[in-house]
Amino acid sequence: MAEASARRKPNEQPALLDAELEHLPAELRWREWMGRVEAVVFAASEPVPREVLARVVGKNCNLELIIDDIRAELAGRPYELVSVAGGWQHRTRKVFGDAIRAAFGTAAGEGAKELPQAEALVLMCIAYFQPITRGELSSFFGKEVSRDLIGMLRAQDLIASGPRSPQPGAPYTYVTTKTFLSQFGLDTLRQLPDFEALEDAGLLSKEKLLAGDIPAGLASGEGDGEDDVVGEQAP
Repeated sequence: MAEASARRKPNEQPALLDAELEHLPAELRWREWMGRVEAVVFAASEPVPREVLARVVGKNCNLELIIDDIRAELAGRPYELVSVAGGWQHRTRKVFGDAIRAAFGTAAGEGAKELPQAEALVLMCIAYFQPITRGELSSFFGKEVSRDLIGMLRAQDLIASGPRSPQPGAPYTYVTTKTFLSQFGLDTLRQLPDFEALEDAGLLSKEKLLAGDIPAGLASGEGDGEDDVVGEQAP
């Protein structure tokens, strides 16, 4: 039980082991590789990338087929193996969310608090238009996006500093993180819903955003109207 409870970071170098398993018949070798991959994913505290899983299987092992076989075996279980944030992770199926909330008050994968609407809108804009500066965000919304709000998103590891903008003063830009992908169940940013599709579904109105028809809170805290420039530390 000690092995199962010790959560290992995926980037930690594991002990040497026989990955090829050439002494085993092909079927048993495949089953052992499946078991190793599932064990590594289960023990990890974050999505496990391909290069980590490749350490525990043979060099000619097809990891995609291993993953497919594991998923097939989990088809009737309350949890599944999902591709998220550039790796793989065990997650409870959404259909059991109510049962988990009834037991613990929160469902698996809902550890982070729900974002206030102002933060959610800014995060959405960063996700779709990254890399983007705070000044560009403020222009988009028609009102100041405060350093405090950016700091809240950074504190939750949902965004990070991107490359410097070529604009005068070389202000910081902001981009989303792997934590953002993981929290929203995305493998890559290409899986974000199409912006126009959101408008067509009535979930988003770019015209209202550009007109400043957004909730109060964007300008809370300090904000002088200037974006962060060279010489300042990114919030």
